[in-house]
This record gives sequence, C-alpha cells and structure tokens, in this order.
Amino acid sequence: MPIEFAEVSRPDDLPRTRSRRPFGTLDTLGDWLAACQGRTSPTPPRRTRIVVFAADHGIAAKGVSARSPEATRKLVAELRDGGTPLGILAGETGSGVRVVDVAVDNDDTGEFKIRRGSGSIDSEDALTSDETERAVRVGMRIADAEVDEGADLLVPAELGVGTTTPAATVVAALTGTEPVAVVGRGSGIDDNAWMRKAAAIRDALRRARPVVTEPLELLRTVGGADLAALTGFLAQAAVRRTPVLLDGLTVCAAAMLAEELAPGACSWWLATHRTTEQAHALALEHLGLTPLVDFGIAEGAGTGTAALLPLLSMAARLRSASGEESSERR
Repeated sequence: MPIEFAEVSRPDDLPRTRSRRPFGTLDTLGDWLAACQGRTSPTPPRRTRIVVFAADHGIAAKGVSARSPEATRKLVAELRDGGTPLGILAGETGSGVRVVDVAVDNDDTGEFKIRRGSGSIDSEDALTSDETERAVRVGMRIADAEVDEGADLLVPAELGVGTTTPAATVVAALTGTEPVAVVGRGSGIDDNAWMRKAAAIRDALRRARPVVTEPLELLRTVGGADLAALTGFLAQAAVRRTPVLLDGLTVCAAAMLAEELAPGACSWWLATHRTTEQAHALALEHLGLTPLVDFGIAEGAGTGTAALLPLLSMAARLRSASGEESSERR
C-alpha cells in the first residue's frame, strides 16, 4: 500500500533564525526546545537517542571516496563497540546510540536489512520500488519504537562509504543546481577523486531529472537505503511531535524529501552545524534552516550534533531560569 504520513502538527511560535536576545545561540536552543515541548520553561532532554543508519553505496566502487568500500563494515563494528568520534562523544554526553544496518555489504540478515549495498547510481537505480518503500517504512518503525520507548530528542545520522555522492545528487536535483556546485571533498578526496565524483553526480543527476517531483522515485533512482530510511525516520518523528537535531549533508538531503512527504515536518527540526560540503549549505537554505555553529567539520555522521548536546541542556536550564526571573519581576 502507498506510504502515507499523518498530518504534522506544528509547534507554536517556533523561532526560525538566531535569537537577538543576550544569550544568542543558547536563547535559540531554549526557544526551540520550549516550543517543541509546549511549555514556557523547557526541561533538559531526559532520553536522547542517536540513531545511525548504515549502508554501502555501489558508487563507492568508482573511487569517489578516500576510503575503500570495505571500510563501512569496520566503522559499524567500531561504533557498536563505542569507538569512532560519534561513539566517543555519545558516551561523554550519556546519549544512547542505535546502529541500524539497512544496506551494509555484509552477511547480516537482520530484520531491518534491505539489501547488500545499493546500485551504482551513475548507471543504475539505487534500489527497487519495493526496497525503497521497505526502507522508508523501516525508518518510520524505528522512529515509532524510539518515541514509544521514551525518547524525547532524536539525532539521526548516517554511516557508509560514498554516502555524500547520492546525497549531493538529491540536493542538486531538488534545487536545480549544477553538479560541480555540489561536489565536496567528503572524506578528504584528492583532485582526481573529486573529478570522478563530479562525473558520477553528473550522470546520476541526468537519470534523476525525470523523477525530481516524486520523492520515492528519486530515492529509488539516485538515493539509497540509508537515505530512504532517514526520510521515513524524519517524517515520522515529526508526526510523533518529537524534536530532531539535524546533522550533516546526508541527513539534510533526506530531510528535504521528508518535508515533501510530510509537509510541516521541518518545524520539528533544528540544524545544529554547517559542514564544509557545498551541498549541505544548499540543503539548509532549501529547508529554511539556519545552523547554530560552523565547526569546519567535513563530514556529518552525527559528530557535530553530538558535540552540541550539552549546550541543549544548558539552554533549557537558562531559559527556565530566565522565565522564573521574569515572573518574579512581574
């Protein structure tokens, strides 16, 4: 049956740009959390959950990344053991991490596995129509499960070699941008890899243009299981009225599609930081979101957002204290 999302209820008085009050970014964070919680004095999130969708991409075999395609399996194992920058930061903030293998090229056949890697999007579809729908529903199911288990703040992330190539293609397709304007250095590629990546995005974008107005078809053609699952996750989190912190390029590319499928979902999201990827800036502009900081981070993978989590608790306490002081003055 077709994928349909329930109507998204928007938070009231959600600030869309930086606050002009004395505490700047902290005020912005406090305002946003207060709006999402529907209370004047917000409380710090009690159960933050970082959900990482892991997948391999066929285009990685074309040399568009500084890492070999086999690196995804190693990174997934390290993250599950508490390693990788994201795992380290999550441990410092006390945030739970869930790793969901949707398309890693391994022998895992878990309940959320869609396939072993995606198609090489420069010359073939990333997924079949059935796989695309299943991946979106996986993201929806996981969002529901996390909220049902008490999550009051969600941080979606991605993990997979080559993921910025389909993500940049999606952004280019939805914004009408030429390939060279969305090609970033990702994992630290050299000039030759940059040219291979530009060619891959050019060819993929040519295949994407006929389906640019159809989110699920765009995911099928030039996306991947991680992008599809992230799309479902983001849209369903908004339906469940749960705040989400957006991280890097891949998450924001999926957010563009989630907003198409569930209009108003964007009102439940806050962009935490800007990466060095050109396509990320384009995605944020398309979504009308202003990132809180610029760490100069090249990739997403949840690290920038995880680093900002302590500020959210501080902002909530500051907002509550400010509210109490205002009440006393009255």
